Amino acid sequence: MEDNKMNRREAIDKLAHIITSEDHNHLEDPTTKHPKPPFNKQFQPFPGLAGKMEPVPDHGETSYVGSGRLKGRKALVTGGDSGIGRAAAIAFAREGADVAINYLPEEEEDAKEVIKLIEDEGRIAAAIPGDIRDESFCQKLVSEAVSRLGGIDILVNNAGHQKSNESILDISTEAFDRTMKTNIYAPFWIIKAALPYLKPGSSIIGLSSVQAYDPSADLYDYAQTKAATTSYVKSLAKQLGPKGIRVNGVAPGPVWTALEVSGGQTQENLVKFGEDTPLGRPGQPAELASIFVQLADNSGSFATGQIYGSAGGSGQP
Repeated sequence: MEDNKMNRREAIDKLAHIITSEDHNHLEDPTTKHPKPPFNKQFQPFPGLAGKMEPVPDHGETSYVGSGRLKGRKALVTGGDSGIGRAAAIAFAREGADVAINYLPEEEEDAKEVIKLIEDEGRIAAAIPGDIRDESFCQKLVSEAVSRLGGIDILVNNAGHQKSNESILDISTEAFDRTMKTNIYAPFWIIKAALPYLKPGSSIIGLSSVQAYDPSADLYDYAQTKAATTSYVKSLAKQLGPKGIRVNGVAPGPVWTALEVSGGQTQENLVKFGEDTPLGRPGQPAELASIFVQLADNSGSFATGQIYGSAGGSGQP
């Protein structure tokens, strides 16, 4: 009897050693996992293409592995051609969801790659180009996504406009209007259009930022919109909670996206982009993908009105 106990204990100890060793072999140092500054100066006309960046961002094209967490779900992602929206769209598809992405017509080259990645997973992919600064288009966007996917139960308001300006005096009314329309008006219009289709269990995810908590001097207008996003997430969560619809937000820190090389950062700041985080580098879109999956998944059913931070050690949410 004593020998049997000893054998079982030895077997358990051996298994624990194997598991520990395997886990150790798969550990990844976050400080060296992705490219670190200095980066080369590079500029693209707005809105920019991820495929032309150096280095090209990692959206999870080869790294994200799904496990069926969103099987049968239907998602609409604005700004789904590149950046964080692209990472979310790829992850959703690999978790079993059908996905519609919105983007500007100038971003067609990036969007085609995303559509193919979604279809490679055997999921329905709907490409819906257009400018969300137009209310009528926002309404059309939702109705077309519902028609082509057969419904909608995940809405990600990811698309955003960011332009660095040294002084408030450098921001024209037209430029200010573009930032407000893209970042604040569009989610308002899209959510209103989508609500009649959202059933209990549906999820709305907004894109906030560390800029909502610690705004940069040169992002005066953009930072305001991210503070507003944080507020609408918390307000709408209270309004829609009784209906069984969850509303949450994601607040990234510096993330390597086309937004930054098309006017979101000065060329001087781009060279050292992300170096002031404790991890010493910017994030890659793929590193945020699992957060969007968790917020959309039924397993996250008690999370609403929350802002999930991912900022490399900076930020406050």
